[in-house]
Amino acid sequence: MDYRTIGIIGSGTMGSGIVQLAAVSGCEVVMFDANISATQNAFEKIKKTLATLVEKKKISEEDARHSILRIKIGNSLHDFKDCDLVIEAIVEDLSVKKELFKSLEEVCKPSCILATNTSSISITSIASACKNPAKVIGIHFFNPAPIMPLVEIIPGLATDKNITANAIAIIQSWKKITVLAKDTPGFIVNRVARPFYGEAIRIYEEGIADFATIDWAMKELGGFRMGPFELMDFIGNDVNYKVTETVWQQFFYDARYKPSLTQKRLFEAGFWGKKTGRGYYNYAEGDIQPEATKDEKKGKEILMRILSMLVNEAYEALYYGIATCEDLETAITKGVNYPKGLIQWGEELGLNNVLKTLDDLNTTYKEERYRPSLLLRKTASEK
Repeated sequence: MDYRTIGIIGSGTMGSGIVQLAAVSGCEVVMFDANISATQNAFEKIKKTLATLVEKKKISEEDARHSILRIKIGNSLHDFKDCDLVIEAIVEDLSVKKELFKSLEEVCKPSCILATNTSSISITSIASACKNPAKVIGIHFFNPAPIMPLVEIIPGLATDKNITANAIAIIQSWKKITVLAKDTPGFIVNRVARPFYGEAIRIYEEGIADFATIDWAMKELGGFRMGPFELMDFIGNDVNYKVTETVWQQFFYDARYKPSLTQKRLFEAGFWGKKTGRGYYNYAEGDIQPEATKDEKKGKEILMRILSMLVNEAYEALYYGIATCEDLETAITKGVNYPKGLIQWGEELGLNNVLKTLDDLNTTYKEERYRPSLLLRKTASEK
């Protein structure tokens, strides 16, 4: 069937971004948020964004005008009764989402796909609130949704295969790159990328290097667009910390994903990064940013330590069938803009070198955090 009428619940940055994307892609869109004024503000922001795109000649004035006309502001969930697909982008709270999906199932037509944009909550858990969990699926966009090319598609245990295929087709028709992920904590990107943040904080906490030096090493020596502390401040330490905490809890408190007290204190203080004016760095007007200590030897050690943890996590995800090797590499390069896929990077570094780095860390710290993936060890032994 032709999925042309889309419902979006939530008018925050992510929700409004998906609304814009769907409208520009030619869909009729119903946008709803319990906070009506927030919905109206989001609609005005979308109009300004489209006007800017017209000025920059990214889209035509006619396309912008038609896109705006396709967006309707809903007054209640009943306005989704004719939708072919509904995507929720609300607070990351399982009980709230379950209540919402239970209500959506009552008002939406039987053929409507019910999707969640959650970044870390189990799709199966959300779907359990529905009488027909087969039509519930995860469609996880990255921020900002209109710009970031990657979308993770995550079927729950009960999701119908046709629903999965249709969800992939819809999102690809919006000119997005899709990857298929198993319903496990963090899916692909938010699982595999955890060491980029966690190990960087650990290095800082041990007094090995400061924020600026670690960021410098990862950018200048590793080729990353942003260092881990810059990126956490950009994403928001409220979001990043909560994802880390959720993944850790859902993996039964596996030491690999253990959050740090450093980030927890920033979260508690409201130092969430750029959006609050302070995070790992201070963004107050006139504030001088710290200088990195550009010690190449130390920088290479920092880079190898973080990369080894990232490669290990990629191999662990591959070992447990979270995604295909191709989708893992695509997710990392298109979802978080890493310079190259981690399986490829591990090969270039030498898997035995990666394994030695992990074994040395494991011997030094005697922590489960540094245990090498069985697949990594097996693959390295075959080299």
